[in-house]
Amino acid sequence: MTSELLSVENLNILFQRDSQNTYAVQDLSFDIHTGETLAIVGESGSGKSISALACLGLLADSAIVTGSIHWNSQTQIKSKAPDLSEIRGSEAGIIFQEPMTSLNPLHTIKKQIGEAIRLHQKLDKARVRHRILELLDRVGIPNAKNRLESYPHQLSGGQRQRVMIAMALANHPKLLIADEPTTALDVTIEAQIIDLLQDIQRETGMAMLFISHDLGVVRQLADRVIVMKNGKIVEQGSKTQIFNKPKADYTKSLVEAKLNIRREALDKPEDVILEARNITVKFPIRKGFLQRISGFVPAVIDASFQLHPSESLGIVGESGSGKSTLARALTKLVTHTGHIYFKGDAVTSTYSALLKPYRRAVQIVFQDPFGSLSPRLSVGEIIAEGPKAHVDFDGDGYSLQQRVTDVLEEVGLEADFQDRYPHEFSGGQRQRIAIARALILKPEVIIFDEPTSALDVTVQKQIIELLLNLQQRHGLSYIFISHDISLIGTICHTMFVMKDGEIVEMGSVQKILDTPSDAYTQTLINAANRK
Repeated sequence: MTSELLSVENLNILFQRDSQNTYAVQDLSFDIHTGETLAIVGESGSGKSISALACLGLLADSAIVTGSIHWNSQTQIKSKAPDLSEIRGSEAGIIFQEPMTSLNPLHTIKKQIGEAIRLHQKLDKARVRHRILELLDRVGIPNAKNRLESYPHQLSGGQRQRVMIAMALANHPKLLIADEPTTALDVTIEAQIIDLLQDIQRETGMAMLFISHDLGVVRQLADRVIVMKNGKIVEQGSKTQIFNKPKADYTKSLVEAKLNIRREALDKPEDVILEARNITVKFPIRKGFLQRISGFVPAVIDASFQLHPSESLGIVGESGSGKSTLARALTKLVTHTGHIYFKGDAVTSTYSALLKPYRRAVQIVFQDPFGSLSPRLSVGEIIAEGPKAHVDFDGDGYSLQQRVTDVLEEVGLEADFQDRYPHEFSGGQRQRIAIARALILKPEVIIFDEPTSALDVTVQKQIIELLLNLQQRHGLSYIFISHDISLIGTICHTMFVMKDGEIVEMGSVQKILDTPSDAYTQTLINAANRK
């Protein structure tokens, strides 16, 4: 009989605002035992993450918590417990959902992981460094020795997520609370992380509370599954029962929520709307007190492609392959060599004012909507920023407020949302806000950097269907950047695969998925097929 590590009984979490009580979680009860994995699944805003934070007393002071949470059948965890440091980080590790906001931007990853180790283990400096390198190697950070002095902003989204995983595993926890730990990871690294977590469980008997919207990952890892909706348990049971014989209609909708789309081949017109020729991006390596440049790291190497009107082009590759850097080069947000052509005209200026017409026509939706939306501005102010910046923008005679209202409704949000702030919305809603911000300028090309990676399966399907409808309605051209080759396969006409900054394969989606010519492409396809 395995021992009980964590016991939650009748947990209720509510927030008070304007004298009104809003329940985030109601009557949640579960147990986790040594060596087992309990998964909590549900759509964005269902109460998954907030329940996990409550398990370690990490909720904000505004949260009102009732019920009981017991650790090792002894310690009762309260929402405002004065000192749980002996449990947090040592007995129980946690991987937070947003690595960019969870990591300190002022400290190197060596300092941050080292701090987590030194708080709970009496190791000298050399042994701490050895442990840091061991952790970074194990979670798949390439060239770990060269990354020790890197800051979070110098890493890709997937690399930041792996650093968070390394910190959570640093002190050999008995329980790992993993909140969307594979969200930003490409399929090959995701498979490695799943194997890593399972290996650690076998070696140490570590238990896991695994929170995810990715049912493919849950199917591989979980022993038991809890399905939540609107803060309540809809259904719970063994993995086999939940996936093979779901009882609740909502559970059935989650299990069946797959994109069964395969884009028909596009009759490409002769016109090319956007072309990249020999784009190369290199980042300087700075060393010493004066931070002199000692060399360069190539992020994108000699990338060339064409995008046609109304075409969807997919860019696939692992974290750090250069996908997002290429997107930033296309939008003139990083310095590059090579040439960009829009409708046959060279985009040569580096002066912001002269780039305005191009940037209005070629918009980008960034990977992390929570990080790219200003927390100080209301949704209406965020969406209106673009038209205000482009004073020559033709609004067809409509007032700015009316255009904001119209675009919100077009992306499936209510008009009165414009008076609220980004933190008041779920991940899927924030992604729609980011799309509305790009759409209001009536662009001809939109670049989407991992537009659905942080979304649950039902919302992911809704967002993709929204984007396809918008494309058809407005004749838009899309560039989709994703680590999920199966997703690209359902929504794009053509695609190319990147590895270590280079394009290793390019062609139609059907050709690449059915008869890949590059070994790395085949590896991506095989990893995606594991789910």
